Amino acid sequence: MYYNRLSDDLRRTYGAKVYKLSLSSGCTCPNRDGTLGRRGCIFCDGSGAFAQRGSMEEQLTAARRRVAAKAGEGAKYIAYFQSFTNTYGPVERLERLYREAMAPEDVVALSVATRPDCLPPDMLALLETLSRQKPVWVELGLQTIHSASAAYLRRGYDLEVYDRAVEALGTRGIAVVVHQILGIPGETTDMMAQTAHYIGQSGAWGIKFHLLHVLRGTDLAALWRAGEVPVLTLEAYIQALEACLRHLPREVVIHRLTGDGAKRDLLAPLWSGEKKKVLNAIRAAFVRDDLEQGSAL
Repeated sequence: MYYNRLSDDLRRTYGAKVYKLSLSSGCTCPNRDGTLGRRGCIFCDGSGAFAQRGSMEEQLTAARRRVAAKAGEGAKYIAYFQSFTNTYGPVERLERLYREAMAPEDVVALSVATRPDCLPPDMLALLETLSRQKPVWVELGLQTIHSASAAYLRRGYDLEVYDRAVEALGTRGIAVVVHQILGIPGETTDMMAQTAHYIGQSGAWGIKFHLLHVLRGTDLAALWRAGEVPVLTLEAYIQALEACLRHLPREVVIHRLTGDGAKRDLLAPLWSGEKKKVLNAIRAAFVRDDLEQGSAL
């Protein structure tokens, strides 16, 4: 059994356990401010549940407190701008926030979640400059390569936009982490594996897998209540996840095996709220099935 886990990669690189500090840039999203739409992607509840608020110093302090019990002495951190589109704003303001977040000695990298259509030239230049100080990761919410699925999710950009973003970031030495959603209605396991294969060949350094889960307050929730959104069983999710991993090159780093929202807002599938049980089931299946990342290539 083998898959290229982020935790192993970070320990090899930094010689210590590395934790993410979830921070807020105060950015919104073009899919919410009227530029592309006002309701966001169909699965997004707009809460930014895991991000902190306040000055950057206050955010860093609060985020450290959140992980203090497990971090211990000698831990290192990644400054992670997680919620919404964190390159969607004035570059001068974002540069100040990024630099403040990267400044502490024990912060070893900067991670910025954004959209491929929100990387203008001045932002790319800034990220390249910052990457000379410490490693910079840019997370892109691709979710799927299939156009009908992208339209269903209200993603708001074409696949070619993603391709150009990955190329632009790669030529500047910036690591790209791509998000993929498993369980989009209408997608088969083969279709999900095709997305993973595309991501693996696109130049991405890492990948995050998410289950399509239904959260209170989303447009997806209304469709689910109307009986229009089938959700995966745990067994079906693991089957799809294994298919995707088999279609990824061994060097692609697996940042996440499943995603979870705020448990208080979770409507379906309820099994996804038990994160430890889910991860234990996934790893047990990997051993049972002798899962080897890249074995289908």
